[in-house]
Amino acid sequence: MKFSKDEIRSSMLLYAVTDRMWLKPEQSLTQVCKDVLENGATFLQIREKDLTEADFEAEAQALKALCAEYRVPFVVNDSVEIAVDIDADGVHVGQSDIKGRDIRAMIGAEKILGISAGTVAEAVAAEKAGADYIGVGAVFGTSTKKDARNLSLEQLREIKAAVSIPVVAIGGINASNLTELTGSGVDGVAVVSAIFAAEDPGKATANLLKLASEMVKHG
Repeated sequence: MKFSKDEIRSSMLLYAVTDRMWLKPEQSLTQVCKDVLENGATFLQIREKDLTEADFEAEAQALKALCAEYRVPFVVNDSVEIAVDIDADGVHVGQSDIKGRDIRAMIGAEKILGISAGTVAEAVAAEKAGADYIGVGAVFGTSTKKDARNLSLEQLREIKAAVSIPVVAIGGINASNLTELTGSGVDGVAVVSAIFAAEDPGKATANLLKLASEMVKHG
């Protein structure tokens, strides 16, 4: 699917990043993601580091079809090749991925390109590399990236002010601390365990959506 710049910005509100390690034995990733989308997730990224390439691609295909039903943007973490192969809505990459590679040229002008950043310089570099949005963090620490640096509210504001594209905060965000980001100016939050480790992912999603909406409404 093709999404406008305004649609991409609004889709940052509640950005869900998958993590199958939290699934119960009887659950499938697609089943949980369907519940998450039904309860208001506005963006979905598949990020599964422990899968073989074939299994990752199969999961990505299924989630792409699911997101299309809800008209929610779907991107692949890191693997530009798989994103292109399955015609995903886009890809999300790190700073190291944009060094020596023109990711924008690889995926095409109409696909969504997300790039991670932790500093103003990295954010500016991401925008110059053709990013449609920037994932900024870690804001509260994270279990998925052990070496992630925590960012202050002021640093978030500085990054937001340095670029013209949407900024989504990520890293240790959950229902108990999300409102602490009020005043940062970010366009939304990206969450992993706050959704996928929840006893009821759908209910957790609905609650996080409400909190994120209030946070963005008040800047």
